[in-house]
Amino acid sequence: QVQLQESGPGLVKPSQTLSLTCTVSGGSITTSYTYWSWIRQPPGKGLEWMGAIAYDGSTYYSPSLKSHTSISRDTSKNQFSLQLNSVTPEDTAVYYCARILLALRVGVLYDYWGQGTQVTVSS
Repeated sequence: QVQLQESGPGLVKPSQTLSLTCTVSGGSITTSYTYWSWIRQPPGKGLEWMGAIAYDGSTYYSPSLKSHTSISRDTSKNQFSLQLNSVTPEDTAVYYCARILLALRVGVLYDYWGQGTQVTVSS
């Protein structure tokens, strides 16, 4: 069974960079045709897909995010990471990493999730 766990600072100051790491066990991020994503949920709001990195290192990003997003990976550690630049208090959310099972125009289905990590951007 695949397991994912987020880690990183829980507090970030405005204008700085939010950095999180997802550690994957029970499966490899380089396994063919697997896609690994970052999703967030602000308080009282729905899930927002941020981006993903594929097994071959290809990256995909949501065009709707106002801040700069970057996803990278370290295959030797079986980890992938998220960087969100120039954050504001509106970036406060629970951040999840997850594996994509199926992606359609109407939505994305995930089969494995991390537990989520709270990130607060102070004002």
